[in-house]
Amino acid sequence: MTIKEAQQQVDAWIREYGVRYFSELTNMAVLTEEVGELARIMSRKYGDQSFKEGENQDPSEEMADVLWVLICLANQTGVDLTEALQKNFEKKTKRDKDRHKNNPKLTP
Repeated sequence: MTIKEAQQQVDAWIREYGVRYFSELTNMAVLTEEVGELARIMSRKYGDQSFKEGENQDPSEEMADVLWVLICLANQTGVDLTEALQKNFEKKTKRDKDRHKNNPKLTP
């Protein structure tokens, strides 16, 4: 599935099952909540905290939730995520093409 197809499929799902998009501000809050849920799993799986009994340990569901809400926000605000990501690659390449290679903190 391409990013454009994902945007189209989320939009179709919202229109068929979701009644309408939540407001942009509500979706921003939901995105923050989903990122927090992902952060909880990451901190327990890769950090120093331990999981509580019965707690979800798989980050994939939370990553998909983050992506879903981000796509909703893009659809609501008219952002073509494919185009935005391509521009972001160009920006990062121009700005950082040598920066990370020359960072002694990143080299073994």
